[in-house]
This record gives sequence, structure tokens and C-alpha cells, in this order.
Amino acid sequence: AWVSSLSMGMVFFCSPIVSIFTDLFGCRKVAVIGAAVGLVGLLSSSFVSTIEPLYFTYGILFACGCSFAYQPSLVILGHYFKRRLGLVNGIVTAGSSLFTVSLPFLLRVLIDSVDLYNTLRVLCILMFVLFLAGFTYKPLVPNTKDKEGGKKGKLKLPPAKKICNFSVFKVLSYRIWAFGIPAALFGYFVPYVHLMNHVKDRFGDSVPEEVLLLCLGITSGVGRLVFGRVADYIPGAKKIYLQVASFFFIGLMSMMIPLCNVFGALVAVCLFMGLFDGCFICIMAPIAFELVGAQDVSQAIGFLLGLMSVPMTVGPPIAGLLRDKLGTYDVAFYLAGVPPLIGGAILCFIPWVHERQKLKEGAKPVDGETTEKMLENESTLVSDTTEKPVKELDSGF
Repeated sequence: AWVSSLSMGMVFFCSPIVSIFTDLFGCRKVAVIGAAVGLVGLLSSSFVSTIEPLYFTYGILFACGCSFAYQPSLVILGHYFKRRLGLVNGIVTAGSSLFTVSLPFLLRVLIDSVDLYNTLRVLCILMFVLFLAGFTYKPLVPNTKDKEGGKKGKLKLPPAKKICNFSVFKVLSYRIWAFGIPAALFGYFVPYVHLMNHVKDRFGDSVPEEVLLLCLGITSGVGRLVFGRVADYIPGAKKIYLQVASFFFIGLMSMMIPLCNVFGALVAVCLFMGLFDGCFICIMAPIAFELVGAQDVSQAIGFLLGLMSVPMTVGPPIAGLLRDKLGTYDVAFYLAGVPPLIGGAILCFIPWVHERQKLKEGAKPVDGETTEKMLENESTLVSDTTEKPVKELDSGF
């Protein structure tokens, strides 16, 4: 459990650092270097013979590379899309669901035929494809280094306040979101890590446990496409209610896993869990754009993912410890359903807080310089409207 939890946690723990590098050097360079580091980590994992080195090669090196490749793929979408950002995020993140469906069967065949070490080397091909894909990123919004350096060739770093943009935490609605989601994630990933072991304990080897991953992957992809499109029709910060619903249903489904004494019932639970997992993932970036704006979204996502790393790393090992002490996963799954319910309740306050913030900002007095600019704009508008009929009259003669 520690190898997979460490890997999953490191992907998100590195995110604040990744956001800083993304602002400094752009999405393309960060994504390419991240894929290269991940390739090295995965390839080196194929040459170890004990589990201890895997903590570094797979749990840290490979995961850090994936983190540097993952976050720019979310940020770059905001450079190209605004009105349909939710749908675009759904389409892009649905790619992981596609491989969640296909990889378990492929890995079973590869491990049975060429063993684990050669399987890891085959997977390096996918990392190399990711390395090449990073070169296609073409940022349209200038990064911090370009703004501060001016001409090319100057290596002038911006001030520390602009490198680490902690000003996003001044936004109250973002603070609630950034701490409410990690509170929900203490039990969120427990089913994903321990579900297969629970099936073996409950049903033995008589059922195909890969079917559960298939159900999770298919419905997660459908959820990302459907809810991503739905999010485009929901105005402003009210998109957060989709995440509230997803946490509620995921917490409820986690509590229902121990109650499933028939494999078919467990399949139905996984179908619903995957659907709302897709809802939660696909609207993270659109919500961040709504709360802090396009300029600060990179570090806003980075700080959020960094805070998510702690519960994601701690939750599954605690569930494994409960299983070792009690001999069953039942209590672990019951407890795993509680944090998503609490986190969802916290997030319910965000739309109300965000609207109050907007009203306060709109009620602020306008300074003299802004007033002069507004008067200049009004005067130019009036002059344009008066000159237009004269030009039309001249052209008529």
C-alpha cells in the first residue's frame, strides 16, 4: 500500500513546485522535462529486485515526473478555451479513463508472458509518447519569466512574491475550496487502493475483479464528458455544487461496499462511484478559473493539489492498518465514506461566499485614475457615434 500511496501522493505533493515552474518557464518545457524524468523513474524501476528501491524509483522519481507532466496539461487548456472549458477538461481527462479500462487486461497479459520487469519497460513506451506530446504545447498567455525578462536571452527572475503567489489565499472562497477538498479526500482513494484485496477476501478467486476496474473506468470517462458539458451551463461558482454531489455519492458508495454480499451489487456500486469520480475530476480546473481568474489559476491548482497529497498518502495505509488489525476491510470502508460527506458539506458555502465577495468588490469606490479612464472612454464613444453618420452621409454623396 505504501508504494502506490507514496506514488499517488507525490504526484500531488509536487504540484505547488510544478505551478511555480509552469509560471516561470511555460507549460511546454515543464511537461517535456517531467515526462523525461518519469521515463527515467519507470525504466529504473524495471531493474530493481526488492521493494525498498521502488519507494524511490517508482514512488518518488516516477511520480514527480508524472506530476510535472500532468499539471501543465490542465493549465494549457485555459490558454485556448474559455466558454467550453468544462467540456474540454472532460474530453482531456477522459483519456485516463480509457487507459483505466484497457490497461488492467493488457498488464495481466504482459505480466503472464514477459514478467513484471519487462512489463515496466513496455510501459516506458507510453512515457516516451507523453514526452513527445509535450512539444505540442504552445502557450498563448506569456509566463512570468517573459514578462519580467523582456527580451530573449535575459535571465532575470521575478520577485519572490510573484514566484510563490500566495495572494490566491486572500480569496476566501478559494481558501474554503482549498481546505474543504483535502478534508474530503482522507477516504476518497481508499476504495481505489484496497477494493481488489477486499474482493479477494470476500469472494476469493471465483470472480473477475478486473471487471470492477472496467466499470470504474468506463463510467468515470462518461462522467467526465457529461458533467464537463453540464458545468458549462452552470454559471460562476455554482459549479461547486457538482463537486458537492460527487462527494456525497462517493462517500455513500464507499459505505455500501461492505454491504455488498453479491458481486453484481459491487459492480453497480462501482458504476456509480466511477460516474461521480469523473464529475469531481473534470470540473476542478473550471472552478479554479472561476474563483481566482486566469492569471492565477496555475498556482491555485498547484496549491490545491499539494494540499490534496497529504490525505491521499495517509488514507490508504490507515485503511490497510485497520485491515491488518481487524482482519477485514469493512470498518475501513465505513470510515472512508465519512470524510467525503464532511468535505461536501464544507463546499456548500462557497457559492454564497463568492457572491458576497463580488458584491463587496463592486461596491468599492473607484479611484481618480480609473474615473478619468472611464470618462475618456465615454468621450471617445460619443465622438465615434457622432462621426459615424457624417461619414455615411459623405459616402452617400
